[in-house]
Amino acid sequence: MKYLLLSYTPAAAWDAATADVPSEEAMAAFAAYQRFERELTETGEFVGSEGLGHPVVSATVRPTPAGTVATDGPFAELKEVLASFAVIDVASRERAVEIASRIVEVLGEPIEIRPIMGEDFTA
Repeated sequence: MKYLLLSYTPAAAWDAATADVPSEEAMAAFAAYQRFERELTETGEFVGSEGLGHPVVSATVRPTPAGTVATDGPFAELKEVLASFAVIDVASRERAVEIASRIVEVLGEPIEIRPIMGEDFTA
């Protein structure tokens, strides 16, 4: 079963002016995550992951009576922002929780686990 792991970071810790220049602490966390990612690749459980751009350079498309409208970010005052995502393909929810727990230990940020609805999705 595939799961989407959503990584959140405190909005206050992600300054738009310095978002493209990661700190030494962030680089060390990324390196540790990449080692873990290679481990999951070796077990066949890793599908892919990506970091996301700062909310200030994002947009939301909404329906309106006049048609769709794209609005530039940021969108609201947020305490946490979605910083990255990963897709894993594992045997069980328990394994997804185990993997997310290890990422939380490395990155120190919360991870949301969402099942991906597909052929193997069961309610």
